[in-house]
Amino acid sequence: MDLKQRIDMAAGRIPADLVLRNGRIVNVLSCEVHEGDVAIAGDRIIGIGAYEGRETVDLRGQYICPGFIDGHVHIESSLLSVPEFARLVSTRGTTAVIADPHELANVMGIEGVRFVLTSSKFCPIHVFVMLSSCVPASPFESAGAELGAIDLEPLLSDRWVIGLAEMMDYPGVIAGSEACLEKIAMVGDRTIDGHAPGLTGRDLCAYVAAGIASDHECISAGEAREKLRLGLHIMIREGSQARNLDALLPLVTPETADRFMFVTDDKDVEDLLDEGHIDHMVRRAVQGGLNPLLAVKIASLNTANYFGLRRLGAVAPGRLASLAIVDDLRDFRVRRVYHAGRLVAQDGASLPMPDVRKPPLLRSSINVKWLEPDQFAVPAPAGESACRAHVIQVYENRIDTGRTVETLPVRDGAVQADPQHDICKLAVIERHQASGATGMGFVRGFGLRCGAIASSIGHDAHNLVVVGTNDADIFAAAVRLVKLRGGLSVVRDGQVLAEVALPIGGLMSELDATALRGQLHALHAAVSTIGGTLRRPFMALSFLTLSVIGELKVTDQGLVDVGRFRLIDLLAQQ
Repeated sequence: MDLKQRIDMAAGRIPADLVLRNGRIVNVLSCEVHEGDVAIAGDRIIGIGAYEGRETVDLRGQYICPGFIDGHVHIESSLLSVPEFARLVSTRGTTAVIADPHELANVMGIEGVRFVLTSSKFCPIHVFVMLSSCVPASPFESAGAELGAIDLEPLLSDRWVIGLAEMMDYPGVIAGSEACLEKIAMVGDRTIDGHAPGLTGRDLCAYVAAGIASDHECISAGEAREKLRLGLHIMIREGSQARNLDALLPLVTPETADRFMFVTDDKDVEDLLDEGHIDHMVRRAVQGGLNPLLAVKIASLNTANYFGLRRLGAVAPGRLASLAIVDDLRDFRVRRVYHAGRLVAQDGASLPMPDVRKPPLLRSSINVKWLEPDQFAVPAPAGESACRAHVIQVYENRIDTGRTVETLPVRDGAVQADPQHDICKLAVIERHQASGATGMGFVRGFGLRCGAIASSIGHDAHNLVVVGTNDADIFAAAVRLVKLRGGLSVVRDGQVLAEVALPIGGLMSELDATALRGQLHALHAAVSTIGGTLRRPFMALSFLTLSVIGELKVTDQGLVDVGRFRLIDLLAQQ
């Protein structure tokens, strides 16, 4: 449509393409709700007021909200392909996401980033990409690729690439690491997201002074307040494992609300189906006492403004007609969703998108050296009947970890798990270069009484990670992942109880959301039969290798003391 025709429609000289009538406009620009027709021409809103249209939809008093925007998400964590993820969240009123393809980048490098960009074309939402800044996330893990500024810079020419994703290597930024500073300089004036769990004082000042603009790792109001005072935008996160909305909501006031955004970061398909997406956060915030207008503004305009997406985030002339139509401003039940002027979802169901293309093929990403059962043994000092070892403590709904030192039994010269005291063995197997590198640890919190669970999702390098009560089942679970070309498995006495194949980079399924949820339900039920107590055991498992947050983690290189940022011995000094 040419500009003259759009202006004629806005002026009422000719009918608009579409008019949404008898709706109540949630105006996040003036912070009020008011009546008026919304006139749409092509992909744009061209007028608010009284209009005639070639097509008219009577909303019968429903509320017209700007489409919701997720300010930071790893689509891979949904376990869905990009088009299927887009289809699912569009039914919940999401019309745009800011994706960090960090997981696929760690597995496939630039090929993984381009895969996300290509897969997102013609989807029922906008998928903007922030370039993954830390591949690998730390020097203590073996990823499938290493991306420097010289590798990432060519992608800046893509119109859907809008900045630099979470700068996880905050020690490197603070120390003035050349690799970190090159990436920061590379993006120029584009947005740079942060990742600074627990950072405070002068170190935090140095991090912000480097040009970092946001943080999504705040777990307390005090932490968020300090970062807010220093100029950071605060991303309130409510994912599957990390849930911080309740802790941070008291900090949101009319005076501070402009500095907040809603993000999911990591949310799996089960929670997306059962709870929702950004609409769930809006609903929860309103239930927590936040003004509905501010909740919608945080879910839309704030995120659009932060990322410089001037055509998104509000119901106003010139903005893209990306809208979420809801029954009320309490439950936020999404009835209709428009994406760039096209109706893409109605009453919770997605509508056909004939333009959506099948994602390109990716090569297999599982390249593991031949596995042997005895490689998971942890040798004990000669003559010892028990050993003291460092043990990772897993917490429900958190991605950080605690640490203890425990006395573990020794049998046949090897340190054993102690399931009676909820201590399992943890193995991380390098899966990119078939090096055979295997890191070992012990972990408490899964509740397993027998068997093992395994995953090819292990943030951020995504090596194979297995937790079990005995070496034989750990071996069997790992072997099954190799045969699946990546996935999730539950094993007891050498037999596979349940599994989910994730052939897309060992991270994502080719199934639709409903079918995948069915498989995941069976998987979690199988974990319960071997004693599992965590709500999302595989999500918790996937973060045991993330060596930049928590106290202790394990990578293929060994046990990492995150606070001191170095490898340590698994067995403690006697």
